[in-house]
Amino acid sequence: MATTSEGGTLPITGLLLAGGAGRRMQQQDKGWVEYHGRPLLHHSLRPLKRHAREILISANRNQERYGALGYPVLADAESGFPGPLHGLLAGLAAAQQDWLAFLPVDAPALPDDLIWQLWVQRKGVPLVLAEDEHGPIPVIGLMHRRLIRLLQHYLDSGERRAGAFFDKIPQHRLPLSLAESLNCNHPEDLQGTIA
Repeated sequence: MATTSEGGTLPITGLLLAGGAGRRMQQQDKGWVEYHGRPLLHHSLRPLKRHAREILISANRNQERYGALGYPVLADAESGFPGPLHGLLAGLAAAQQDWLAFLPVDAPALPDDLIWQLWVQRKGVPLVLAEDEHGPIPVIGLMHRRLIRLLQHYLDSGERRAGAFFDKIPQHRLPLSLAESLNCNHPEDLQGTIA
């Protein structure tokens, strides 16, 4: 097992969160929207492919198309695009590793060694979240699978807000620049600078 940021896998399952409705992107499946000539998902998979021992994709449509990439595809148990926490729950349930690194499909400029950076921050806590100058980013992080019961209970109570769930959990933060945390939510975001 690799123990440096130079390459190689870590005991981590990587989860690409691609299950959203794309409401702000004209209802498009953002994974397949092009950013600088390539689908967003190819940019967002880059950090996972570098360090994750296995990769899963959370997707609620175009599942066969995602499956053609060669990774298991997970759908939310609840219909209607219920939010990223449902994707995380499915990922934790399917993960073969104790740690789950999760990234959104619409963040094309994340550092290549992001998973390594999250990994070295994890000591002593079950959660590491990325943050930028606007605050924590609840769709970029690393969590231990022991949080699955707490997450299941939270969702069973009818809650969906990722920030409110993560606020209750001991955690470390990994600072990112605004350029690194670029999130392509709107068509105009696709003109952002490529990493």
